[in-house]
Amino acid sequence: MTDDRARWNAKYRATDHVPAQPSAVLVELAEHLPSTGRALDLAGGAGAESVWLAQRGLDVTLADVSDAALELARTRAESRGVALETLRLDLPADGPPPGPWDLVVCLNYFEPAVWPALQLAPGCTVVWIHPTVTNLQRHAKPSRRFLLQPGQAAGIVDARPDLHITLQREAWIGDRHLSVIVGRGVGEAPKPPVDVAK
Repeated sequence: MTDDRARWNAKYRATDHVPAQPSAVLVELAEHLPSTGRALDLAGGAGAESVWLAQRGLDVTLADVSDAALELARTRAESRGVALETLRLDLPADGPPPGPWDLVVCLNYFEPAVWPALQLAPGCTVVWIHPTVTNLQRHAKPSRRFLLQPGQAAGIVDARPDLHITLQREAWIGDRHLSVIVGRGVGEAPKPPVDVAK
């Protein structure tokens, strides 16, 4: 964990080119995403996606191993005038933060063991966008051990009995070969109580 944190801290502190805009692939999925509720950005780095989700009206928690990334995320959120909770977590060791979550977003993070541990709200949405092994045809990195096999993401998400997949795609998108999964929680999200005195 210490080595992983040090490596990512060094990476974020060594570059001025941390993406400021959210993933175009995620933005294209906007119609599938809720605009209210609790959202978790797994290994969300410097927070480009987290800030975008907060601007859409969600109560966002960003979990990442890197102190440097979380500092950038907090600065970015403050400059955009949105609230953002940041948690320094080593997700494989610590597990995801407690839910329930109405939205879980996971971009470019490969840790299948995290998925069964997520506490999801009824009617939740999950989004997982990650490169597959086909990406090696054009790029040497990420290496094979950090890439999805064909159909692997769908199998991991579909293994949860409380989720069903509503969108699945594996294709070259821009210059990367990506697996894109959108899942929906079984059951409806609870409705707010009605004040009958009004």
